[in-house]
Amino acid sequence: MMRIIPAIDVINGKCVRLTKGDYSTQKIYRDHPLDVAKEFEDNGLKYLHLVDLDGAKSNHIVNHRILNEIATKTQLAVDFGGGIKSDEDIRIAFDNGAVQVTIGSIAAQNPALFLHWLNRYGNDKIILGADSLHRKIATQGWQEQQETDVVDFISNYAQKGVAYVICTDISKDGMLQGPDMALYREILGKTNVKLIASGGITSMDDVFALQEAGCEGAIIGKAIYEGKITLKELHAFVAEATEQ
Repeated sequence: MMRIIPAIDVINGKCVRLTKGDYSTQKIYRDHPLDVAKEFEDNGLKYLHLVDLDGAKSNHIVNHRILNEIATKTQLAVDFGGGIKSDEDIRIAFDNGAVQVTIGSIAAQNPALFLHWLNRYGNDKIILGADSLHRKIATQGWQEQQETDVVDFISNYAQKGVAYVICTDISKDGMLQGPDMALYREILGKTNVKLIASGGITSMDDVFALQEAGCEGAIIGKAIYEGKITLKELHAFVAEATEQ
């Protein structure tokens, strides 16, 4: 069963979406992320990908209170990312209810610290964030780019014990033009990670294709907010998978 993971991205306490990670394109969909999280839960969804976009651009977590509110007022299993740059940040994330945390920039820029966290918290708690543009790893809220190839990046960390990976093709993110299936198939063919697809998912056909390819999870954002994929459809997908 592939997990369905709706996304909430937060800027200034509001639920927003960006296009290709460009902060100037932000569109506010809802004023209260908790209300959105409750709607997801009411429709049978069990997971949430919560991104602190303010934190992603800064040197620390910013929106941990929203994480705490969602974690204490819903039963959703929340993976949290954005702004985790220090031991204190990761402690704050877990203390405020994150079940898993997604680490991207630190994994690219400070591998020793990332591996310390991986060993300390376990590979069931730490998700490698592998976001790329034209296959090159992007960091700092996608504002900076490295020369490392995304598949090499994932393969290297898979050999060091990483189990979960969220991979976003930034060129697809928010475009509603379908995910990068070729990239995901390549990753799944070269590693044994539990791959969570993110970026470009537009229709239930995309969801079924990702499941067939072998993805462990699919993060869906703008397609929900724009009505391309309904919560009713996702509820049915989860219910059917649960029955099998």
